[in-house]
Amino acid sequence: MNARIAYLKKPDTELSRLKKEKWLLYLTFTDKNRINPERLDSMQQFAGQNYILQTVTRQLQLLEQSGLTAGQKDLLRTVIQWSETAKGGLPWQRAQWKRQGFNLAIHNIGSAQIYADYAYKNGMFSKIVYTLIATHGLIGQTIRGEVSLFQNKPLYDLVTHQLLTAQELEQLLLVLNHCIIASVQESLWLRLRDEVRSKIQLIVHGRFLQEMSVEERLRSLRHTSIQAGEDFLSGYQELRQYSVLSSLLSSLFSQCDLWYTEPALQDFSFPEFCKILLLARQALPFEKVRHLSFMRIMAGLYDDHHGKKHINLYKKRIIEDYLSHYSLEDILKNRRHPTPHLTHGLTITEETPDTAFFEFTFSPAASQLIAFCLEAEKSGALYEKAIIMLYDLFGLRHDAYDRFYEETDYLQTMNASIDGKKVLLDYVKGSTILDIGPGGGALLDLLETGFPQARITGIDIADNVIQTLQKKKRRENHSWQVLQGDAFQLTSFLPSGSADTIIFCSILHELYSYIENDAHKFNEATIAAALRSAFDLLAPGGRILIRDGIMSEPASQKRRIHFVDPDGMDFLRRYARDFRGRTIQYRIIGRQTVEMPINDAMEFLYTYTWGKESYVHEINEQFGYFTPSGWQDFLKETLGETAHILTCRHYLQEGYTLQLSPKIRFTDDHDRPCPLPDSTCVIVIEKH
Repeated sequence: MNARIAYLKKPDTELSRLKKEKWLLYLTFTDKNRINPERLDSMQQFAGQNYILQTVTRQLQLLEQSGLTAGQKDLLRTVIQWSETAKGGLPWQRAQWKRQGFNLAIHNIGSAQIYADYAYKNGMFSKIVYTLIATHGLIGQTIRGEVSLFQNKPLYDLVTHQLLTAQELEQLLLVLNHCIIASVQESLWLRLRDEVRSKIQLIVHGRFLQEMSVEERLRSLRHTSIQAGEDFLSGYQELRQYSVLSSLLSSLFSQCDLWYTEPALQDFSFPEFCKILLLARQALPFEKVRHLSFMRIMAGLYDDHHGKKHINLYKKRIIEDYLSHYSLEDILKNRRHPTPHLTHGLTITEETPDTAFFEFTFSPAASQLIAFCLEAEKSGALYEKAIIMLYDLFGLRHDAYDRFYEETDYLQTMNASIDGKKVLLDYVKGSTILDIGPGGGALLDLLETGFPQARITGIDIADNVIQTLQKKKRRENHSWQVLQGDAFQLTSFLPSGSADTIIFCSILHELYSYIENDAHKFNEATIAAALRSAFDLLAPGGRILIRDGIMSEPASQKRRIHFVDPDGMDFLRRYARDFRGRTIQYRIIGRQTVEMPINDAMEFLYTYTWGKESYVHEINEQFGYFTPSGWQDFLKETLGETAHILTCRHYLQEGYTLQLSPKIRFTDDHDRPCPLPDSTCVIVIEKH
């Protein structure tokens, strides 16, 4: 409903209140929610709701619960009511404010200007109220590293001008900041409470020389990234090699307040983050600008993916590629590397010449590509191959193993299946243990717990996996290590005979499926090369542990799939068309029933469990490639007489039955119910 129409339909009592309390009018009638998405679970979380008014209401409720006097509450009530007004107002009102020179992009300054304009006209101006609005949120910004402590000096001036005592100011600031922070999240207030009190003490006593160093500012700006596992110390040590960079960042921090830095840039790596700051610093006209905002990056970088807030990886990867062309020397010498699809720059408006907006601008072609990819995600099978092609064509994927949006979910799923991997622990021996293709790191965690004295190392070739595991290690303080390396060349970066146990857990089928050998994939020679590489690395008496897919024997058995899921038959048709591991055979014997060779049924069903989201990746993988006897013959031929097979067993993981039972009925070729084919084998090979 149009806001003006809604306004006219309000009861007279509400109308009169809105006319009397302009702050409420501005917050009530606003054209959109101006929300920092940092703490949102979904970008549509507050769709149709007035988020800013809700926030102010929560702050006022918290104020009423405080132990302040009635006069102090009245003062802070006015502060809270007006402190978010720069985020409100209908378009015509906001246009008028901009013409008056009000800085709506910096909410505390803009809100103070709106308050002063109204208060002077109505003879109710208060210097204390104005100052508290103008510094609204700055203590939190100081803690985040975005604002210098000195920007809070107007608060101390209230004491020196004898408008408030130091004790009164301290009381007001503590309650006000509790209302601001706890209205977002009570746990956030509990985490920051001591820091807030510390900053308030410095402010009320005028101790503004205790500013953060460049390292402390950067550490504060990267707080969320560090909590997620970023190796800040190593990154900062590399930065210190360039002494001039520290000087440039110091000048940036002393001259400008930063806005929306952490929420806009937290998902970029530390080197990328520093490059962005330096690119902005080099473009700044310091004689004018006092505020540097990353709001436009933040506003454009997030959207919803399956109902949850997610960084737009298309934009992020294009930006990452763009930044990779800039060395620190390039930035220092102001060398530009324009690309056809992305540029960077500052925007400064006439209305607010003291505020600069740093942003990345995508070309129409890149914007169309991004829009196409977003739409393609919703369109299903028609675009599944096209989107992978686009990922690769534009360099959006880090490597061939990069699952893009599904990477996080995939690693979480791998970790969730850890119960099935515990069986391997019974066969581990020795003090040096390698996990080849460690996925989300769940098996590394199990090994660390079960063998606390062992040297445990995960080895993977994929950039994303290594980065994720390094963050997990730092975040959770694990002792295991990770190395980026080639499973086919293990002795090139580790000494021969140095490993006691080498684990291939659900990884050999991926090597078989993705890696070319003699110019083609799905080649047994690939498995042979990986196992020989591991066998060469084993110490005498060491073991190779394999957990992977298995084919049933005799392979001539037939099975019937009766689809309960109405989309099941179409899924099978598409699967049989797209799968490249071998020709999938099936015979339609009913409207929703097919008969298949048992191993083709197995291969299809265990891809079917992953669902549509992972289809574009799982369709490229063959899960089962040997029968039990085939495995034994292959191992004898590949590894020779010194390889002793201690265990070769196979079974059906319970999870598959649970996942498939709502979707299918499974019978033999006489329509008798039967169990699903064995899914998994465990093989233990010892080096004699």
